[in-house]
Amino acid sequence: WDKEGKFMITDPIADMLTRIRNALMVGKNSVNVPVSKIKLDIAKILDEEGFVDGFELKNDGTHDASMDINLHYWGKNDPVINGLKRVSKPGLRVYVTKDEIPYVYGKRGLAVLSTNQGVMTGSNARGKGVGGEVLFYVW
Repeated sequence: WDKEGKFMITDPIADMLTRIRNALMVGKNSVNVPVSKIKLDIAKILDEEGFVDGFELKNDGTHDASMDINLHYWGKNDPVINGLKRVSKPGLRVYVTKDEIPYVYGKRGLAVLSTNQGVMTGSNARGKGVGGEVLFYVW
């Protein structure tokens, strides 16, 4: 807890992934996540790759800005996202070179990296010839 009585999160990306994972387990249509630049980039990647059905910013530009991420399901209760795994953590950062970028779930999943050219998928990073910090895997 901070001085203003707000709960402090030590790993905001892990918090975002956990919120998505929990919402999928109970069959929710959307999940609300506090917004930051990196989380916005992650949401864009998940949307572009078809893992979520878009997102909507709420209270943009204010200190309590958030986004609603619309979750994607194949059938009634069959989520597109089968797994989310945080790789690099605050206590143990995981960096890879362009030749070490992992393939996830037999190339059916994604590795999401933070590079010097922004947040991108592993395949995009391979194409641009850059490495970076492996944020998480999604499949």
